Amino acid sequence: MIKRKLLTQIKTDMTEKKFDLNIEKILESWEPAHAVREIIANALDEELLTDTEEIKIFKRPDGAWCIRDFGRGLNYFHLTQNENQEKQKHPKVIGNFGIGLKDALATLDRNSIDVEINSSHQSFRTARLAKGEFGDVTTLHAVIGPAKFPDMKGTEFILKGLADEDMEKAKQLFLRFTESSLIESTSKGDIIGRDTKNDASYIYINGVKVAEEANFLFSYNITYLDAKIRKSLNRERTNVGRSAYTEAIKRILKKSNSRIAAFLLANDLKRLSENESFDELSWVDVQIHAISTLNALGDYIFVTNEEVVNNTSIIDDAKNEGRSLIVIPKNLKAKIDNVKDASGNAITSLENFLSAYNESFSFEFCEADELSERKKYIWSFLAEIVDLYGGLPERVREIKLSKTMRKTISEDNTLGCWDPLEDNIVISVKALDSLECFAGTLMHELVHAKTNFHDVTREFENELTELIGKLAVKLLN
Repeated sequence: MIKRKLLTQIKTDMTEKKFDLNIEKILESWEPAHAVREIIANALDEELLTDTEEIKIFKRPDGAWCIRDFGRGLNYFHLTQNENQEKQKHPKVIGNFGIGLKDALATLDRNSIDVEINSSHQSFRTARLAKGEFGDVTTLHAVIGPAKFPDMKGTEFILKGLADEDMEKAKQLFLRFTESSLIESTSKGDIIGRDTKNDASYIYINGVKVAEEANFLFSYNITYLDAKIRKSLNRERTNVGRSAYTEAIKRILKKSNSRIAAFLLANDLKRLSENESFDELSWVDVQIHAISTLNALGDYIFVTNEEVVNNTSIIDDAKNEGRSLIVIPKNLKAKIDNVKDASGNAITSLENFLSAYNESFSFEFCEADELSERKKYIWSFLAEIVDLYGGLPERVREIKLSKTMRKTISEDNTLGCWDPLEDNIVISVKALDSLECFAGTLMHELVHAKTNFHDVTREFENELTELIGKLAVKLLN
């Protein structure tokens, strides 16, 4: 039995071939997790390229970790490639560099982790051996032998001495193995929920984490790789700079039609003026897209803080109609005036809401006998106030009372109006809260009726000034 084992070992050694990996630069910054990442990435790429079953990652009874795909199987010539042309042509694969596997093997060797690789083509292990005929120089070699399992499908990597925490750390570098919540998939990439547990957002490229953002509202998986992104994917594929992926993230957000994403973005706009918003909100085109998306998807009204304070009645009407309030910065409001949403509708600003409200408005007229005794008493001074003014202007047919009034931005709580279409002065029942209010409102509308000038015009102001002068003369005499 011993003799047979020795003969087998000798035969195996005789068929083994030593392949110098020619790794000139070892990535000293890489940890075991980075090496395992490369192996997992290759397995996922093979799964994608061959449309085979999902890869498996598991711990064996002997404590070794196994990474297994079910593709075409690793061959020795994969160790010779600097760039994998098949991967470069496929838009969804993770890897671009054939040397990634070599880097992984070197890192594992540096961390005293034994590697065994099996496929239907060959078996592989690593060893430090003399470089060619130079016995005093040792380099990392792949020792390639005959296949142990000629009928197996795919490739398995067996890692002995790899700590469980390093495997978990490696898996967390892949979107597939996280517990992230997908918000929306677009043609340019995915919008993913922020990691609230660790208070961070992550940037993935084709499912591999390349950067971390402390102040992003979402995480992102970029699946459309332009030249800038491809160039940024350095050998290490870690700590990719924001400048490399900013435009890619903008493209994802501008392709988004998700109510959740748009609402979260737009709802964060109110913090923009306080410099406390998430970084995506600093991009104006993203701000506008979020607003237009929400406008098309639901009943919202977009207002500034100042408008909320100064137009409480109109805001209440909007809320009563079922509209949700989105507060936006004042400088952004000017930029959405001419914006149309996906349905071709104008953004519902305060002005647009008010215009639509007034178009469908109808007065709710009432008679004096419906009033309270106090309001009836104040209304009884109608003729005296008109006489004090100088008589009813010729064009006025009637002075009416209404429980409802049209609204304006400049005058949130309108107490009276001149209706030129019907030639009527309409007084709000609320104006009868005091004689002073009623008299002032009626005088104001009598000037409108006489002149047909609008508020804040020079002509209207001149007429009002003249009226005040005449009243003062009457009182002084």
